[in-house]
Amino acid sequence: MKPSSILILTLVVLLSAGLGLRAQGLKPKVRYSAKPPVRKGKFQLYLLVGQSNMAGRGYPEAQDTVPNRRVLRLNQAGAWEVAKDPIHFDKPGAGVGPGLAFGKAMTEQDTSVVIGLIPCAVGGSGIAVWQPGAYYEATKTNPYDDAIARAKVAMQTGILKGIIWHQGETDSNPEGSKVYAQKLTELIASFRHDLHTPQVPFVAGQLPEFQFVKLDSADRKQVNASAVRVNESIAQLKKSIPHYAYVTAEGTKDRGDQLHFDAASARLMGQRYAAAMRGLLKKKPR
Repeated sequence: MKPSSILILTLVVLLSAGLGLRAQGLKPKVRYSAKPPVRKGKFQLYLLVGQSNMAGRGYPEAQDTVPNRRVLRLNQAGAWEVAKDPIHFDKPGAGVGPGLAFGKAMTEQDTSVVIGLIPCAVGGSGIAVWQPGAYYEATKTNPYDDAIARAKVAMQTGILKGIIWHQGETDSNPEGSKVYAQKLTELIASFRHDLHTPQVPFVAGQLPEFQFVKLDSADRKQVNASAVRVNESIAQLKKSIPHYAYVTAEGTKDRGDQLHFDAASARLMGQRYAAAMRGLLKKKPR
């Protein structure tokens, strides 16, 4: 075979491989372990909880695999490593969520600290399984209990500074939406009590509008109305819960399934979470 033919064949193979990676999403093949700061006060921890849009389903792009040495994640084994997307490991389809962008944005507030992300979101989980002792059959896990246990492991070397939450799609039904405000209020109280952090800031995310597909189906209209009610609950809780904020999902786009944020929107949500968290931290009494 002529050298020119070999070169062309090589380019075709590389191009095909590149297209395959783009379709599946880039994922880091190597992860690096890391040690948290010696001073506990310099290691600021954030708990990431909710369902799939917190866990992340965006298709990873090159920038999502670029590490920031001051952003770590607690991996599935309970060890610290340099954070790269996917941050979560709840399901095989985990991709880009708001966590990494949130962590990077939080480092901008104080360059002397290291951010520790504690990924605990579980795709498909309704708020009913986010309570002590609750079991989620789909993943054979105990979402709330697991989050508490992982947070306590992390808190051995750092300080829990905040919790970010994105959930509600599973509860966008007539029954679930009616009690969502009450359930979320109880959940926040449980987290603060069980983690011995009564004033830890809590930021919740709004369900995106692209999930409200306008169809003539009566079932779809019912789901839309329920999702609106969930969003209203998320927004209005700022009136009754101290050290609480919510972020809008306005202007976000889906990855093509009318359900999950694409990578760019997930990063945008992470930046919004960080802005809201910084606002709460400024107001939070020492």
